[in-house]
Amino acid sequence: MARGMGQGMIEDITGNVRRALAEDVGSGDISAALLDPDATATGRTIAREATVSCGRPWVDEVYRQLGLAAAPEWRFDEGEPVAAGSVLYTVRGNARALLTAERSALNFLQLLCGVAAQSRRLADLVAHTGCELLDTRKTLPGLRIAQKYAVRVGGCRNHRLGLHDGYLLKENHIRASGSIAAAISRARALLPDQPVAVEVRDQAELEQAVSADADSVMLDNFSLGQLREAVAWTDGRCKLEASGGISEASLVTVAETGVDHVSLGMLTKHCRAADLSFLLD
Repeated sequence: MARGMGQGMIEDITGNVRRALAEDVGSGDISAALLDPDATATGRTIAREATVSCGRPWVDEVYRQLGLAAAPEWRFDEGEPVAAGSVLYTVRGNARALLTAERSALNFLQLLCGVAAQSRRLADLVAHTGCELLDTRKTLPGLRIAQKYAVRVGGCRNHRLGLHDGYLLKENHIRASGSIAAAISRARALLPDQPVAVEVRDQAELEQAVSADADSVMLDNFSLGQLREAVAWTDGRCKLEASGGISEASLVTVAETGVDHVSLGMLTKHCRAADLSFLLD
């Protein structure tokens, strides 16, 4: 998924923000109603810890939907490292609207900064190898596009977006089809333009998948020795992806086996939101 925003992504951002404001504001912000309805103010969002800037399209949309005439003035580009204590953006407008926007804007920004920072940190660990890190479908419901966007901003790559944009044939698909070769053949016949990835559990299944012309093979819970053997045997004939049971502690040694990709649920599932705050001046 490209970092540029196509129409589908714009619609997703609009919907994300609309739902976030609906659940937070409900019938109205009764606390903000204490302020003079005509008062204006300037606010700033501050990073309380080092992070990576990510989430601007969602934050901008929060303020747009709340009717602020001026968009936030950002101090950092998407993907740029942010030092602790830095101001990410300032925004000026109706004081009530600024306070109503505060939590929804921060929720998007702290999550996506956290995903981007986690992705950047892990990508840096394997930068000396030829291995690329891939995300998974282990995302927060309703925020998949947002989290996968943050993964890309942080320097890792997206796996398939969902069940619709690429085959991943696992054990049950293969059992139901009768064999790896049969599953791949049926996939090619049904949607010949879609890439076919096959999950395998051992060297024998890898050989079957490569012989059946899989585009890529996911090596599920292979040991380091098995990964090296798979890389040597395949010799570039097929993309290899290590998956399953890979921790931050083992990531580098897995990447150094020569696999093309490592898929990590932790990019989106185990990330910690960045510590940010919003203050009115």
